[in-house]
Amino acid sequence: MKVVIGHLYPDYLNIYADRGNIAVFERRAAWRGIELDVEEIGTEDEVRAGAYDLLYIGGGQDREQALIARDLAAKGESIKGAVQAGAALLAVCGGYQLLGQFYRDRSGAELPGVGLFPLHTVAGEKRMIGDVLLECELEPGSKRTLAGFENHAGRTYLDQGAEPLGRVVAGFGNDGESGVEGCRVGRALGTYLHGPLLPRNPWLADWLLAQALAHRLGEAPALEALPDELEREAHTVSTARARERGGRL
Repeated sequence: MKVVIGHLYPDYLNIYADRGNIAVFERRAAWRGIELDVEEIGTEDEVRAGAYDLLYIGGGQDREQALIARDLAAKGESIKGAVQAGAALLAVCGGYQLLGQFYRDRSGAELPGVGLFPLHTVAGEKRMIGDVLLECELEPGSKRTLAGFENHAGRTYLDQGAEPLGRVVAGFGNDGESGVEGCRVGRALGTYLHGPLLPRNPWLADWLLAQALAHRLGEAPALEALPDELEREAHTVSTARARERGGRL
């Protein structure tokens, strides 16, 4: 089995160790004997049709987002085409914002978005910072929790009928008011959770790997369980911190 990941703008969007999510994909694939190739996609590169089983984009501050926003928007049809053709996708923080319709900064300037996620983001006056805990149901009847860290001034507003990634148990989430966090379109997930996200939430890493394999194989395989004692402990600690210290407006 083989998975090809397209990593968008790793030199620009890697705040809060978001590159660590790629390391998790690499190790969890290797432990199962799955070949995994990571191809970096920069400003001079195309998102090649049919080439990627999973696309990944991390977070960055406003300056870094501004540097790549127009190039990313120009790749928009290729990214949306990949997702429509069954590729998985994970977008974190700044990448999540730019895969919406637009991001409006505090000066009122708007950065164009890809339009994959049915949402838009507007910068607020106060940053939303702290540990966060979500309840998710990516598979019907299977509720799981995601724990991470959020640090964003942007308020993200989902369009009516859009599907959030999860319900906020503790923390701010998309906008500090709606009670939801992130967005999901098929196998594409967007979220504000940093930390990085996947080391403390191995079940999500495996879900994304399985979805990436489904793009290649036609259906998601049952992945061999791994001895995740340390990962579960990290999740437990992060969950407790979020319940105790999750931010409130």
